[in-house]
Amino acid sequence: MLTDADRGARVRDDAREADGRRPVPFRGGGFRHKPIWYVGPLVFLTLILLWELGSRSGFISPIALPAPSEAIGALGDLVETGMLWRHLSASLYRLVLGWTFGTLLGVTVGLAIGLFSVARAGLSPLVSAFFPIPKIALLPLFIIWFGIGEGSKVATLLFGTFFPTVIATYSGVDNVDRGLIRMGQSFGLSWWSIVRKIILPGALPAILSGARISASIAIILLIAAEMIGAEYGLGAYILMAGSLFALDQLVAGVAMLSVIGLLVGWLIGRAERKLLDWRT
Repeated sequence: MLTDADRGARVRDDAREADGRRPVPFRGGGFRHKPIWYVGPLVFLTLILLWELGSRSGFISPIALPAPSEAIGALGDLVETGMLWRHLSASLYRLVLGWTFGTLLGVTVGLAIGLFSVARAGLSPLVSAFFPIPKIALLPLFIIWFGIGEGSKVATLLFGTFFPTVIATYSGVDNVDRGLIRMGQSFGLSWWSIVRKIILPGALPAILSGARISASIAIILLIAAEMIGAEYGLGAYILMAGSLFALDQLVAGVAMLSVIGLLVGWLIGRAERKLLDWRT
């Protein structure tokens, strides 16, 4: 049985239709992106196909840039000799260790700077002073401190990852809506509850964006450190290929770096979708 409110709504709808008007569709999507999974692989495949066609037709000189099929052959040789996993495991070990500890330490220090005035006054100038220093320039110092082995390389990655993570973290804390914090205070929430329920979720997008940037920096530092002093690793493999002018092996090494970058970006994207689902 229709209520008075239902009858009124039906009368209003009939009036709109009589005037030629229609209800306005919902437009509050918030510029939400639609996942189109096939576009990225399609772009990659198109570029590789054009590259292969250009090499086979002679438009691209093999002396300047080998064909993708030659790089795939070099990867096959690495698999057959068992050196692929040896180089890849060494690089992944250093990358995961240095980036993880650098990120954890950076988030901790960034939260301290964002939440405590004493930490901001004491640590913020140090971060501003050390951040512009090229981290690879400190590798000789780290070799003296930690030796020529894994310690110096991991320390280089940790140091390079630490500073952008600190800046991203305390910038995210600073950008949290102060109205929400005041609302939590007015409702009598404790300091820890405000930090856990308001500040951390509000700063998390900036922290994850900083993680993307720091991961890219860590990969760059990894290759540079391995080129300077490593027997195994993608950086050492690329340096050896360049010294021998084996461009197919060099392109294969660069391709493996690209795959690592894609994998890291995919993992961080999954973390964003899981941790930031409240934004949708």
